[in-house]
Amino acid sequence: MAHVVRELDLNAYCRHDTMIQRVSAVPGLKTSTAFFIFLRANLVASSSGLSTPIMDPISSTTLSSPSPSPLVAVEPAAINVPDDLPPLSTSVLENQAEKEDALRLIADSIAQQRQTSSSYLVFHPFLLPPLAVALAGAYQYAWVYRQDLGTSLLMVCGVIMTYLLGIRYCTGGYIQAAEELRWSWLSPTLSPNASPSEQDLVLGVHFGKQLIGALVLRLEPPPSSAHASSGGSRRRSRTSLLRGGRGVIRAWTVKLKYRGQGVGRDLLHDAVRITRERCGRDAEVGFAAEHANSRMFLPESFNTPFRRSERKAAKSLEKVVADWDGTRRRRKP
Repeated sequence: MAHVVRELDLNAYCRHDTMIQRVSAVPGLKTSTAFFIFLRANLVASSSGLSTPIMDPISSTTLSSPSPSPLVAVEPAAINVPDDLPPLSTSVLENQAEKEDALRLIADSIAQQRQTSSSYLVFHPFLLPPLAVALAGAYQYAWVYRQDLGTSLLMVCGVIMTYLLGIRYCTGGYIQAAEELRWSWLSPTLSPNASPSEQDLVLGVHFGKQLIGALVLRLEPPPSSAHASSGGSRRRSRTSLLRGGRGVIRAWTVKLKYRGQGVGRDLLHDAVRITRERCGRDAEVGFAAEHANSRMFLPESFNTPFRRSERKAAKSLEKVVADWDGTRRRRKP
């Protein structure tokens, strides 16, 4: 069994009388022994008369405040929202310059269909198998037969580029359709010199002075009175002929960064309100079959995102009409 030293007796090494002299007798143990003496003086109540040093706490007023660490993230001050934000207003556009801005906004929405269609076609299940076959053929020829890594990479990249360029070519019709949108599109007779009273109503949403949304509304009289009245009372007869008619929405768009914030819903609300005011409180409101974004350049199986958007727009309009009818019923006594 190992021998355990329970206590270190310095008297065996030195016969000095004082504690300091005893410690000094063994130089190697001077520092450690002094440390043990300090601990004993502060932590153990000695009966030999050694007094424990008084260690008063240092006042915090004498210490300088620590400098902030560069690694600590300081939260920025809350950003105050300015009170002078531009107002959001919806109105019928009367100025020709504003109508041109609305037409330009509609043309941009037509051009954006190209990007939507291209993104859908890239991963279409009908097109991915031919792409996989072409890539496999390029790999089989360049790597299996020729054993050339560089040729393999070039052929694979060439197949992918051809695939993307083919999609770009097939969706180029949307850009052409956007460029073909003219001022005459607002007239039922497609006349470029039609008077404002013969043109469709153009509704716009302004964020301050910026036009961020547009809707084109055509008020159609009922078929029974479509060819009635002419001559000097033309303006009065047109107002009366609209009674019993309907409202047809030919275009409805919002700037890309403002979508999903209720701007389009406000436009639909105004379209329903104007239609009910001019055509009767029970007048129907719907989207035109040949609206501004209805022109398709690909087979029907490749137009799924656009059909989905049309169904979503129809549901939004139905909800607005239902809210309008519900509000009218609550107003009745």
